[in-house]
Amino acid sequence: MNKPRVLVMAEAANPELVSVPLVGWSFANALRSVADVHIVTQVRNRDAFLRAGLKEGTDFTSVDTEKVAAPLWRFSKLFGPGAWTAKQALSAIPDAYFERIVWQRFGASITAGEWDIVHRVTPLTPTKPSYVARQCAKVGVPFVLGPLNGGVPWPKGFDKERRREGEWLSYVRSAYKLLPMRGATLTAASAIMVGSKFTMGEIPQVHSAKTIYLPENGIDVARFHLQAAPAADDGPLRACFVGRMVPYKGADMLIEAAAPLLKVGKLTLTLIGDGPMLPELKQSVASLGLDGTVEFSGWLEHAQVQQVMASCDLLAFPSIREFGGGVVLEAMALGLPPLVVDYAGPGELVQPEWGYAIPIGPRADIIRDLRDALEQLIIEPQELLQKGMAARARVEETFTWSQKAMQIAQVYDWVRAPVGPAPTLID
Repeated sequence: MNKPRVLVMAEAANPELVSVPLVGWSFANALRSVADVHIVTQVRNRDAFLRAGLKEGTDFTSVDTEKVAAPLWRFSKLFGPGAWTAKQALSAIPDAYFERIVWQRFGASITAGEWDIVHRVTPLTPTKPSYVARQCAKVGVPFVLGPLNGGVPWPKGFDKERRREGEWLSYVRSAYKLLPMRGATLTAASAIMVGSKFTMGEIPQVHSAKTIYLPENGIDVARFHLQAAPAADDGPLRACFVGRMVPYKGADMLIEAAAPLLKVGKLTLTLIGDGPMLPELKQSVASLGLDGTVEFSGWLEHAQVQQVMASCDLLAFPSIREFGGGVVLEAMALGLPPLVVDYAGPGELVQPEWGYAIPIGPRADIIRDLRDALEQLIIEPQELLQKGMAARARVEETFTWSQKAMQIAQVYDWVRAPVGPAPTLID
């Protein structure tokens, strides 16, 4: 089958940012290897696209929604650094405006059959309906949605962290399922890719035949190319944490769990990242008498992050509400085994062959299990190298962006000739 002509909608897509914009860019750019792609993105990403070598008008189109998006973005800053659910709800307005403009610009060419497929890559959240999906269904052009991810419930016992994150709207988040436009979007889509098994469970059973599991995060081998050598010497176990310093990431639990081992020199701990909890974490280290045993690296560029991670034996990442877990894949790509909480994204990425997962539970149980896992690795570090090699192999086989592009190419082939069941992309 010839390469399909695909109009890729990626409102958030930027190679110079992190999180969702980087995922959006990485997906859209990778798809250029398996399809004739034209990317539609928001105007704020235009300069970054040009610096990345793409040609406006040929490779991409920028859509200006700033008259709606900019004031709402300024207003959302009043919510503080957290409040993710509320900010997502507010961003639904400029996202809907973006889709209307996309249809104004490309509706005629879509209707005329100039595009084989329309694929909305971002937003990733499953809560936002798509106007373009419904229009594509009317003119018979396949519409691919996703990968969608988000909405992982807060685990029991962490209401304090939930409130500190400003997640007051998360208590009623499920109300979005009652919106009629949501059902119309899912019905109109030819394929619905989901980035987590939890999100798959949120898709109504009537759409299960076209729902396809594919974690949204991937690895750019140019960004993460170093090779870690876990347990290569007889020194203390070297653990690192990478992430924003916010309550749900669990850096405070890691420090408390590691404290006895840090005090006796059996463990070193490096924390990479910045955020509102950083002063509190530094104070905790001081109050526990751990000055000089924990290194706070602050925010680092990707190149520096991989250098620090590659010098360690283990990624310790006890986040209790992680949708995707990109840092887990980054560690695995370097050959660094991850130690995570078995919940949501990280729990789906980590298997015993290449990492360690402790059960989700109350805070005290997570701290205890983290400490037990670290103590066991200090006693028996021999398997770290083997698990690290298996982790690297897993990423190379499944989670590079080139691999993801080939996986999505299977979805494209299926929606163009939907014979038999939807493809299974990852086990």
